[in-house]
Amino acid sequence: MPSVVLTEPEHHFIVSNWTAVDIGVYNTVDSVVMAFYLLLVLIVGLVIGASLYATNISSGHFMGLPWKGAASGIAIGTFQWISVIQLCVLGWVILPVYIKAEVVTLPEYLRKRFGSFRIQILISVLYLFLYVFNRISLEICHSAMFLRMILGMDVYLAILVLLAIASIYTITGGLAAVTFANCLHASIMVVGLFLLMCYAFVAVGGYQELLNKYFDAIPSVISDGNWTATPECYLPRPDAFHIFRDPVSGDIPWPGLLFGVSSLTFYFWSADQVFVQLCLAGKNLSHVRGGCLVCGYLKLVLLFCLVMPGMISRILFPDKVACVVPYECQKFCGASTNCKPIAYPMLVIKLLPSGLRGLLLSSVCASFMSSLTSVFNSASALFTLNIYAHMRPMATEKELMITGRFFVIILFAVTIVWVPIMNTLQSETLYEYKQAVRSYLTPPITAIFLLAIFCKRVNEKGAFWGLILGTVMGFSRLLVDFIFSQPWSCMQKSRCPAFLCGVHYLYFNLILLAISLLSMLVISLATDPIPDKHLHRLCWSLRNSQEERVDLKVEMRWKRLSKSPPQPEMFKEGHSCIWRTWTLFCGLDPQPGPKLAPEKVRSCWQRRCTVQALPCPLCHPIRGCQPQVL
Repeated sequence: MPSVVLTEPEHHFIVSNWTAVDIGVYNTVDSVVMAFYLLLVLIVGLVIGASLYATNISSGHFMGLPWKGAASGIAIGTFQWISVIQLCVLGWVILPVYIKAEVVTLPEYLRKRFGSFRIQILISVLYLFLYVFNRISLEICHSAMFLRMILGMDVYLAILVLLAIASIYTITGGLAAVTFANCLHASIMVVGLFLLMCYAFVAVGGYQELLNKYFDAIPSVISDGNWTATPECYLPRPDAFHIFRDPVSGDIPWPGLLFGVSSLTFYFWSADQVFVQLCLAGKNLSHVRGGCLVCGYLKLVLLFCLVMPGMISRILFPDKVACVVPYECQKFCGASTNCKPIAYPMLVIKLLPSGLRGLLLSSVCASFMSSLTSVFNSASALFTLNIYAHMRPMATEKELMITGRFFVIILFAVTIVWVPIMNTLQSETLYEYKQAVRSYLTPPITAIFLLAIFCKRVNEKGAFWGLILGTVMGFSRLLVDFIFSQPWSCMQKSRCPAFLCGVHYLYFNLILLAISLLSMLVISLATDPIPDKHLHRLCWSLRNSQEERVDLKVEMRWKRLSKSPPQPEMFKEGHSCIWRTWTLFCGLDPQPGPKLAPEKVRSCWQRRCTVQALPCPLCHPIRGCQPQVL
């Protein structure tokens, strides 16, 4: 084809034809640039990204995403895509504020921002409640279901062994051991996920066959005597391959998907101690941002690695995965309503050879251990630094370290107690329980962090009473759901009145978030603002301020401490063999601090701790700088 020449009175524009050689050269250059970029991101952010990914991908993902994919299609996978956006928000917007605030835990940030111990204690208690009743309990239940389906045995011993291993290296190694163990777990999970995805797509005949066959995945038995299942119970949803679904009749309505899920993921990544603590442990901000990118890239593929294999499982095993007749379901999976939770275990059992089946089982065990160890470590830090340190303000560093170790042991005991309780729950209600608890209880936490970071006009009274109002409303809705709870069945309507339970959980999340935000703003506007001298480097508009910050409650804190007599150290030094063994086992010997990045050293030196002993976590891993008389 000849060149095209466009002539104008004053200018000549020449558009040359592209040859195959030109296209090949540019494609090669683009490929080299992309490869170099990905290699740089991996080198910089591999440890943090792998740890974030392993902490996030729990056994609930292995069970829940394929289950929802088999039941309703691909929309559930967009939860993971929205998380990618929130990971970027964390790395580029939220985390710089936390770092400049020089905090170790998120409740400590709120205490600095609002000068309130009551907000610090309340948020810590809410976090611990969510960890015990949502994360730990569901992690145990999903892991028990998966292991029981794969191994066909009583899983109590397996759960106890995994818990014991996770607790031991959490107690002895702390956050460093958790982080590096998570890197190993992440590699195992990624390999296992991709292998089973390849086997599943080969078995179904490729993506086009998935599109063609999914709507024909109907069980052969849909009636039992005079009882016949309604079509919506056994037919695939007509919008299964649609992401944006009807705002009223859709199981995941598009307004809730765009805004409600965004609220949930903001809490999950930017206002949850588990993930923020891993990021705060990074060497510097560049490493953390690289880790956020690595984790985001890995989460992009979960739609293809977990959701679509669940849909393929329904195609390959429609009589088992899509069963609706109670006695048939009871025979296949032990549930009386449906067997969609077995979608992923069925693929593992039927498609993988023995060696690879063990690899997938290792992936689930790795996800179970990495999620629980991160929760254990974060819960220990929350309790020790925000609750126990407030109860014993003169506690030494060793006392705090021992308290943190003992709290992990307590969580281990609580987890063991949860095993038989969660094993009795109906498997088909687990995903709804998980989403309901998060949607009802996290919006007030999301609201207080959003306003604390982006609105300096919000004060302590507004934040506290708005948090109380939102929490009470969330617990009230959760209590109503539990009162009217019943085993899920598409043939049976809920007994809960529509005006109480008729609002979709994603819509309720948005309503509760709006109420929490408005209440915090209104109360704050009706009361005195916090002067800027208390907010330097604590909110977005003052994040780059170089002025000295005055702690809101320094005078009150020192006045309160002066009334208390000096408290002796609770844990005395011992020289016996048993004591030295215990000290070595728990890592209580004084260790040299981590080598700081140059920018952190300069920042810490410029803001040396004075005689008031202001918190400076960059100088010391737990208690901050020791008091120095200048």
